[in-house]
Amino acid sequence: MYIPKLHKIWLCQNDKGGIYMYPKMANRHGLIAGATGTGKTVTLKVLAESFSEMGVPVFLADIKGDVSGMCLPGEDSEGFRKRLRNKLGLETEWKFAGYPVRFWDVYGKGGIPVRATVSEMGPDLLSRLLELNETQSGVMNIVFRVADDQGLLLLDFKDLRSMVQYVGDNAAQFKTSYGNITPASIGAIQRALLRLEDQGADIFFGEPALDIKDWFATAEDGVINLLHATELFQRPLLYSTFLLWMLSELYEMMPEAGDLDKPKMVFFFDEAHLIFKDAPQSLLDKIEQIVRLIRSKGIGIYFITQQPTDVPESVLAQLGNKLQHALRAYTPKERKSLKATAQSFRENPALDAEAALGELGTGEVLVSMLDPEGIPSIVQRAYVMPPRSYLGVCDDAKRQQLIKDCPLYSKYAEAVDRESAYELLTQKAEEAHAEAEAAAKAEAEAKEAALREKEEAKQAKEAERAAKAAERERIAAERAAQRSSSRQTKSVLDKVFHSAVNSATRTVGNQIGSRLVRGILGSLFKGK
Repeated sequence: MYIPKLHKIWLCQNDKGGIYMYPKMANRHGLIAGATGTGKTVTLKVLAESFSEMGVPVFLADIKGDVSGMCLPGEDSEGFRKRLRNKLGLETEWKFAGYPVRFWDVYGKGGIPVRATVSEMGPDLLSRLLELNETQSGVMNIVFRVADDQGLLLLDFKDLRSMVQYVGDNAAQFKTSYGNITPASIGAIQRALLRLEDQGADIFFGEPALDIKDWFATAEDGVINLLHATELFQRPLLYSTFLLWMLSELYEMMPEAGDLDKPKMVFFFDEAHLIFKDAPQSLLDKIEQIVRLIRSKGIGIYFITQQPTDVPESVLAQLGNKLQHALRAYTPKERKSLKATAQSFRENPALDAEAALGELGTGEVLVSMLDPEGIPSIVQRAYVMPPRSYLGVCDDAKRQQLIKDCPLYSKYAEAVDRESAYELLTQKAEEAHAEAEAAAKAEAEAKEAALREKEEAKQAKEAERAAKAAERERIAAERAAQRSSSRQTKSVLDKVFHSAVNSATRTVGNQIGSRLVRGILGSLFKGK
């Protein structure tokens, strides 16, 4: 609960009085840790409500659906009154209140649709999202570089798919300028994109992309931007990558602000261990850099997780405000972690922090806040103040009403698909296909004309050969006819000649024969 007159947040209460957070130290970041069921969500709500009361916009993810009740005032009960008296030692009447909440949802079901363009996400976060190895990540960087150099906008998922395909198809062309692009790496990226699309991640990429500046156009009360993440959380890698993208957008967008009386915005990372799980060292280094430098831009970051060891030491060292709920230590490793957690606080001679960590009840914490000079206070055991808003879930009718009444709904409700890499590459492919078809058609027509000419020449030769053959046959026929006529004439002459010869022969023979006979009978020779 923010107390304007005191200019500080009444966060916890113990037998020594109130424990406060100073707004000017809120951008020094913080940690809310503890085992499941120890009250981390309530602590988160108390902080978010207090920042909202200061007029500071808040972002937080609702992964279980139980934070949505912040838009409604809380309800009084005998149990609540008993807690105020017995745990907090308060007899005053508690003021319940609802807070200005904007619901957001990557899938557009439980809130205003949240989108980002592929270009905004960038190759590093996309490589993490796709679980690419170092070589494949290098190829993804080439894909983005080629798109930038050729003026191809990467807006939605189909832009990214078509760009990867284009780079793969033209790998030999890009090799000299950008480096080696193997078919195996392209294939691995394409398979990863299919897996991501099957998980519904393609819904997240597109336009209109979320403009985080809209979160700062608030009324007097800071708006609580609540990400409905019950479905998104089922895909932990997408959930954590999405939050990292939002944080990087804040970091790039916000100008240097120096030391302020209160933060410009507070960002809550629930289930923070997912952000760091299996993250490459290069990404961890960038996260550490953002956490360290974003403070000077007036942004406070609060990690919510089960074990403080879920957060890398380099990041944990940047978290000045700590609220540690109970830890359960059943194994040697857990006991070692519990001891390390107790030693991370500034020691209080009157408190055994290690023993207390195993004894804390629900809603009870070990707490250490930064004082006005930025020095951590000694660790104290205390109860977290109760939230003013409703502890249950907001009903769907109320949620949908708030979504439709939000002035940003009309800006983000409908997706826009303008000309980008997919359309340009498709057009280029169609033009290339048309040119190839035209070239193939021209080549086919040329071949067909050549075949026709060849066939016509063949037919001409065959006709010429046929004409020559016919001429030869005619000449041969004429010669044959001449020979036949000559033979017939000769035959007639021969017959005449032979007939004359025969007749003459017979006459002579007869004469000779007559003479011989007469000579035998009469004398040896006698003439007439």
